[in-house]
Amino acid sequence: MLEPSHNNELPAIPGKRYFTIGEVSELCAVKPHVLRYWEQEFPQLKPVKRRGNRRYYQREDVLTIRQIRTLLYDQGYTIGGARQRMTTEEPDPLQLDIQAVLKETIEELEDVLKVLAPVK
Repeated sequence: MLEPSHNNELPAIPGKRYFTIGEVSELCAVKPHVLRYWEQEFPQLKPVKRRGNRRYYQREDVLTIRQIRTLLYDQGYTIGGARQRMTTEEPDPLQLDIQAVLKETIEELEDVLKVLAPVK
């Protein structure tokens, strides 16, 4: 697992519509039991639940989890402080992990170029 200070080393989020709790765990470097706990603590984290109460997260959920992870692990907020920060303030674009977003965007654009490239 990644060290808390290495948030910029998180993998890019694939272009899927739904992610399982295991996939989100790997994408955010947080164990599944922590994700289930955060669902109880952060009202904005509401994965879709289907058959047998299986959780399916969307891209926005993954980004929210990464933001929560940054507040807790990198910036040293408590659960209560992070909850308050996320509910009372709009996220500051400078606070978000801009490098990770740029890296992800570049990788997605490179994938699009590969698809559009002529066959040799």
